[in-house]
Amino acid sequence: MKLVIGNKNYSSWSLRPWLLLRHAGIAFEEIAVRLFTKEFAAEIARYSPAGKVPALIDGDVTVWDSLSISEYVAERFPEKALWPKDAAARALARSICAEMHSGFGNLRSQMPMNVTAMLPGLGWNVAVQRDIDRIASIWTDLRTRYASEGPFLFGSFTIADAFYAPIVSRFATYGVHLPESAKAYADFVLALPAMQEWAAAAREERDFVPADEPYRTEPDRPDAIIVSG
Repeated sequence: MKLVIGNKNYSSWSLRPWLLLRHAGIAFEEIAVRLFTKEFAAEIARYSPAGKVPALIDGDVTVWDSLSISEYVAERFPEKALWPKDAAARALARSICAEMHSGFGNLRSQMPMNVTAMLPGLGWNVAVQRDIDRIASIWTDLRTRYASEGPFLFGSFTIADAFYAPIVSRFATYGVHLPESAKAYADFVLALPAMQEWAAAAREERDFVPADEPYRTEPDRPDAIIVSG
């Protein structure tokens, strides 16, 4: 099984299936494709007809899009219980993953994932705060319901945790204030060994994107490679 991903510093879509596989203990080969480069289109076309990361190759099967990949992995490894076992909880988990997949556009655009940066307050506006409040309410509600079953959103680790992990990273980058229960959940996810592994690898990357990081200059990071489309 192979997982094709983009830059770990920036690719929130790649983090979802990567974390799902790594935390669940499912073996895979990682193939990294550098985003924002002239070579990207040709490189990703070798793996995904959609021309985007992530993509999963499992023998003769190719799956793209983080939600489709997650569904495929859950079916492929039913013993991992990557969706909640209870039907009502499973429906709720699917709903919040779909909401994450298609929503929160203000937060996404104003606070893009940037694992290695610390940018407290940057990107905030009233519309972004509405997205933050909605996410915090989801986390708080689920942690209240399932606290007795474990530390994840539904007690045990599920696809829902993988889907919200990039938001956890964003909240850390931009210093977002969260209610106590939501903050405790975010801190727990950030401390997961797989999340720590991802962040460490992101710090080793030498690419950065001027459009996302206009404050960076060559003296700040002399080994950086400036990448653009």
